[in-house]
Amino acid sequence: MFAALSDPTRRRVIRRLGVGPASVGDLARESPMALPSFMKHVRTLEANGLIQTRKSGRVRTCTLDRGRLALVDDWLGEQRRIWEGRADRLEGFVTDTTEGQP
Repeated sequence: MFAALSDPTRRRVIRRLGVGPASVGDLARESPMALPSFMKHVRTLEANGLIQTRKSGRVRTCTLDRGRLALVDDWLGEQRRIWEGRADRLEGFVTDTTEGQP
């Protein structure tokens, strides 16, 4: 999932779909690449469960899977708490003026 989110084009798609569903054509128009190249990004996001697509006639519509993104958010929140705790302990150690006092 993180590999899918590592690409700026795919992050733009996720950001755009956060507003609401959009057709692949609309999403591709916001990108400087050709449609076949853009479709690879759509397939990567879909394969990783970050978006869902459905076809109606000739239009393929993409929607964001917010539940899947919540997993990423939960993991990042946990990591943030761990590292903030470590930074707080390091700050306490560095600023402790009682260490080394007779």
